[in-house]
Amino acid sequence: MKQTIGKSERLLRQLTALKNNSINMRLAAEKWDKKWKTLIAIMMSAQSRDETTIIIAKKLFETYPSLESLARADYKAVLSVFKSLNYNKTKTKHIIECARILVEEYAGKVPEDFEKLIQLPGVGRKTANVFLSEYGHDAIGVDTHVFYISRKLGWAKSKTPKGVETELKEVFPKKDWININATLVRFGKTYPSKKKKDSILNEIKKIN
Repeated sequence: MKQTIGKSERLLRQLTALKNNSINMRLAAEKWDKKWKTLIAIMMSAQSRDETTIIIAKKLFETYPSLESLARADYKAVLSVFKSLNYNKTKTKHIIECARILVEEYAGKVPEDFEKLIQLPGVGRKTANVFLSEYGHDAIGVDTHVFYISRKLGWAKSKTPKGVETELKEVFPKKDWININATLVRFGKTYPSKKKKDSILNEIKKIN
């Protein structure tokens, strides 16, 4: 779908406005020193607050400083670290198994390939795309914040995350895909109140 220059510029101005109206906070996918830690932290963050995830992830990585040690970890021991994490039992199972597969099948390296990533336990489309985007690949991770804000601003109309992802890729230049998830997530977390969030979004929507 071809877009006019005018529309592209308007969408980018709206994206900039979202960034300017957001608190600069660390997200769960950011600032890890190893790619496997980034992937594990993103997996942990599903349906959980980034602030909580980062604290628990730091404890996990202190306890298991290498991917190999995490792959050998005892289920109950990891579960005790995840006790305040949402869906902790499922995440514990998936993360230990994911670590094991990365060690045994990928020599301890996270594949930077979408199709290979989504074959890993606990890694869905959003997790794979957020990981790839974090390392400079052309990808857009669609979580609840991205889904809601994109539809509210009229950037997308689809009723599924995959559909929203496709629409965003059609209307934004590829060079800007890397900024979409982080910008929209920060905006969504800055305004937990739906009333306040919608009020600002309505103003941003008017930007031409």
